[in-house]
Amino acid sequence: MLPEVKTLHQTSSLIRIPPTQDVPLTPRVRRLLDTEPMRRLASISQLGMVSLVYPGANHSRLEHSLGVYHNALQLLERFDGDATFSQMISDQMQEAFIVSSLIHDLGHWPFCHPIEDMGLDGIESHENRVRSWVSNSDISECLNQDWQCSLEDVMVLLHPNSATKDHESADLGFLRSCLSGPVDIDKLDYLYRDSLHAGVPYGQNFDKPRLISTLCIHPDTGTLAIGEKGKTAAEMMVFARYVMFSEVYWHHAVRAATAMLQRSVFLLQNRIDLQSSLRLDDPSWIFQLKRAAEGSVAEPLVDGLFGSIRNLYKRAVEFNILEGSQIHQAIARRPYWWLVACSEKLSERIASLTGVAIHAADLLIDAPPAEREVDINLDVVHRDRDVRPLREVSPVASALADHQFDNYVKRVRLFVRPDLAAELKGKLSKQVWAEEILAACESLEREQG
Repeated sequence: MLPEVKTLHQTSSLIRIPPTQDVPLTPRVRRLLDTEPMRRLASISQLGMVSLVYPGANHSRLEHSLGVYHNALQLLERFDGDATFSQMISDQMQEAFIVSSLIHDLGHWPFCHPIEDMGLDGIESHENRVRSWVSNSDISECLNQDWQCSLEDVMVLLHPNSATKDHESADLGFLRSCLSGPVDIDKLDYLYRDSLHAGVPYGQNFDKPRLISTLCIHPDTGTLAIGEKGKTAAEMMVFARYVMFSEVYWHHAVRAATAMLQRSVFLLQNRIDLQSSLRLDDPSWIFQLKRAAEGSVAEPLVDGLFGSIRNLYKRAVEFNILEGSQIHQAIARRPYWWLVACSEKLSERIASLTGVAIHAADLLIDAPPAEREVDINLDVVHRDRDVRPLREVSPVASALADHQFDNYVKRVRLFVRPDLAAELKGKLSKQVWAEEILAACESLEREQG
């Protein structure tokens, strides 16, 4: 058993994170936490724009990383003594799993998820930035001095595409699914932690201890699965995730702020050195954005987000897959530049129709991004070794997990400048909005050939 797992139930060398979670630290883990890249995560918000709606949701990615690390130890303890696990997972790769749980968010920069969704040229994903942070910092020295695992061992768990022939083994599939899969140590932390700090109960109403206790190794694929006694706990987690997206992550005001941030970055991308800004913390990044916005069209947007007075755009109309399938299908998962061009077309049409002066940056289209959320494709292993997907044995999972996140919770929304919302209210019905949106889409499609 690794020293970190042995310390799970100790009463010394602990760090306390909310709500009352004691995370044990060994000397080598503490040295990792004291490195500059890990300390930087203490100044990067876990939820970004969410704090403009839920003021308590200002917890850091460092806190989340500690929670994920704690989950990793509990998972390894769950499989302690399991013969299949012992044969399949070496101590070296167990160490790599622990390190990966701590540094998995190292490549994040301020507000990186909405910026990544924009698909701007030259901006690589935060996952691909972990290696550079480790290679060019004292984390690399910590790995060499304190751990049996290497940087390559860690990277093949975090990024499957980086695997070499030396790392093609059965343990990779299992450990990867524990880090990023239907029920992984990341989700087990962020659902609960985000819910806790937002002050809502939705993400806290699933039984994590029960879920962990029923985790098992899939008899056919070697990946993570659950025993049949964990079915209800898994259903509760699926529902928790659904409601957290609905009420927190895709709350209309959170999405208004997100749309304002994205348009600001889009308008200012030639004024900002985005590459160098990826190494900043939240305060430094916001300062840079505000300075770049001075005197530009983006200044009101940036001030509305980060100025002395919160001034978010208002929701004019929204469509989900059930209420407006034609609109949803026409706009969802379009490239960001296309959404900007469409909103400009729509602004012109609405201004002509209503007589209200609307600038191109006064109307923002928010839509589900190109990349879909991962479905809960979890298998349930029954006592007779019969294996069936969770969606087949659970009507809850079947209804919520497959496409509801992208087609219902993630709605197409139009936001307008606050003072324009009052002017436009009553002048345009939802049907007229729909007609104008489709006309703007068709006009843009014709121009694009």
